[in-house]
Amino acid sequence: MDYCPHTSEDIEQMQAAIGVAGIDELFADIPEKFRLKQMPDIPAALSEQETVSVMSDLAGKNKLPQFTLTGAGAYHHFIPAVVGHITGRAEFYTAYTPYQAEISQGLLQAIYEYQTMIAHLTGTEIANASMYDGASAMAEAAVLCAKMSGRNKIIVARSVHPEYRQVLRTYSWANGYTVVELPYAPSGQIDLESLQRKLDDQVAAVLVQSPNFFGVIEDIAPVADAVHNKGALLVAGFTDGTSLGILKPAGAAGADFVVGEGQSFGNPLNYGGPYLGIFAAKEKFMRRIPGRLVGATVDKNGRRGFVLTLQTREQHIRREKATSNICSNEALCALAAGVYLAALGKNLKRLSELNIYKTQYLKNKLLGLAGWKEVFSSPVYNEFVLRCPDSKKVNEKLKNEGITGGYDLQKNYPELENSLLFCATEMISKEDMDKVADILKR
Repeated sequence: MDYCPHTSEDIEQMQAAIGVAGIDELFADIPEKFRLKQMPDIPAALSEQETVSVMSDLAGKNKLPQFTLTGAGAYHHFIPAVVGHITGRAEFYTAYTPYQAEISQGLLQAIYEYQTMIAHLTGTEIANASMYDGASAMAEAAVLCAKMSGRNKIIVARSVHPEYRQVLRTYSWANGYTVVELPYAPSGQIDLESLQRKLDDQVAAVLVQSPNFFGVIEDIAPVADAVHNKGALLVAGFTDGTSLGILKPAGAAGADFVVGEGQSFGNPLNYGGPYLGIFAAKEKFMRRIPGRLVGATVDKNGRRGFVLTLQTREQHIRREKATSNICSNEALCALAAGVYLAALGKNLKRLSELNIYKTQYLKNKLLGLAGWKEVFSSPVYNEFVLRCPDSKKVNEKLKNEGITGGYDLQKNYPELENSLLFCATEMISKEDMDKVADILKR
């Protein structure tokens, strides 16, 4: 049966109610020259069976690698079966935000638990119900700092993910803020002396990542001290969320906001999304942060319940005073993250250790090849940068063997010629890494 939302009688009644003689009158404001006179040459509709056949043929053209050595903001981690089982339930299977508390208790509780776990992991007091992605989370935090302080300059480390920096520039351009990039030192960490020179009374926020885009672990505490001494705020991000299982959280080291990408927590590599942005902060910023906070309460009978407590977006009470126009959240992705973290529990630390061990093993294997050199000297998590004789030839060789190679940094960092960013998670075996070294040795 064809889907007919309105019969001709329905349409006539609606036209009579609003006082128009025909549907064309509804488009009177559109100049005639811009109106579509006839439908484009669109093929006829396919049956469901034909559609499945066409899509299967297209899917068959995908060439999936045996494994990938690329991280650069999206990471291949094992996802326990329970994550798909829970998120696939009909009651949960929507990415939209729950509003009606009386019928959304399960999802509201799941978000509440997610917020609690994120606050613990990041060393902060509050976390919201997630942002669109890590890039928007960092940009939103930077803009919020500028709005609160009345200052117009934002300093961002050049070691922050290039795409995050681009999103930050777009946000800042729209709000009239100036973005200043902070160079990295030979160690791969930020240049602290350069930061001291760039800090002045117009700086609203300083943005860093740890681990940063190079996989290098930053020392957050001295950065926080320098930033706070000038009256600015520190936004500390991270690349791979699993690092929170072993590194001292940025919130505990003095960061005012902790932001990052939550894809590593139970969300698969999926052509770039959808993912979820983690946004956590000190409690004093609770009424200013974008997005939503789910709170726990009791009903009139004393039973525990959950509600959307704070909603600072522009469609609600704050209107034009809102700090953000974020209108939704990645609820399904956040649910996956919550289930993943609950399933791993204290084993998250063991997972972090595995990633460190595998990274070190792969790095040592590649450094044993002729002409390969380490670029940065600081400790790393999950990722590392090596300079090789010919980065394009290396990746081409690996591709021919069905392996996705390292991320070529020269496209974003011209000074890092023939430098590749490699990633090793728990999904890569010792045999895989030995194979990579053998291929490149040949």
